[in-house]
Amino acid sequence: MKNKLKNGAEFSPAVVETYLSTADISKKDQKKLKKKQKQKQAKLKAPEQSVFYHLSESEGSSKLTSKVYEEALARLQVELVKMQYWVKHTGTRIVILFEGRDAAGKGGTIKRITEPLNPRGCRVVALGTPSDREKTEWYFQRYVSHLPAAGEIVCFDRSWYNRAGVEHVMGFCTDDQYQEFMHTCPEFERMLVRSGIIVLKYWFSVSDDEQERRFQSRTIDPARRWKLSPMDLESRDRWVEYSQAKDNMFAHTNIPEAPWFTVEADDKKGARLNCISHLLSKIPYVDMTPEPLELAPRKTAPHDYVRPPLNEQFFVPHLY
Repeated sequence: MKNKLKNGAEFSPAVVETYLSTADISKKDQKKLKKKQKQKQAKLKAPEQSVFYHLSESEGSSKLTSKVYEEALARLQVELVKMQYWVKHTGTRIVILFEGRDAAGKGGTIKRITEPLNPRGCRVVALGTPSDREKTEWYFQRYVSHLPAAGEIVCFDRSWYNRAGVEHVMGFCTDDQYQEFMHTCPEFERMLVRSGIIVLKYWFSVSDDEQERRFQSRTIDPARRWKLSPMDLESRDRWVEYSQAKDNMFAHTNIPEAPWFTVEADDKKGARLNCISHLLSKIPYVDMTPEPLELAPRKTAPHDYVRPPLNEQFFVPHLY
């Protein structure tokens, strides 16, 4: 680290400090030199950051300002609560499938949908790799056990369509199993609809460039690095294969009883709002929110009740 003085010579920071204390230079020059010295030292101390860090996966590029997004999300979440009251009162059963590219924003949308809802009536199903026993069962069997009862909403974070996507592309199922799924899946979903279950299927579509940006952001974000699974990394090299699998899946399973709805997800904020808004438009709910409660005055504690001493309890330290 060097600095130039008035005569053009360059010296290390230690020499500069010595010079400032002994040399006969003006106070104005001293201030300029110290200011420049601090700026250069700050640059050296600043950690090197990738360009993807500044444009994190959670932010991305959105045409919506944070204020507009938060206000719209708050309004939609109030409507979701109204919908859940109606679902519980009428005994409606709802299944929502979330499929799409890796890093397309499915998880973030599911989180915003379930966030304001009562978890006793709305749950998320995200199944892992099937066990050895489950591999020998009828393919849809382990999904059937998670279907909703009356008054429940179930969100599948990936669903039985794993067979049409990752299992087919990665070779985890045979061609016969794949063809059987394509033949059976429409009939299975028709059975669900005939039984009275509302089935909504959303496909989150993201461009190649935007997916790559989100992957790169995850590599340097400790809070999101766990999202980079081996399958995610493999999908980067199989973009075309996944596109072909998706096209074939739509051709076989985009049925009138349970059609696919594509969510363009390059803009995460817009995708969340658009998906929630569309979801609400597909449920014929009415506002059944209970009237505000009037709480009676709290009862006073009995006179003979004595609280134990505070020094007999353990408390969490006040760090914040």
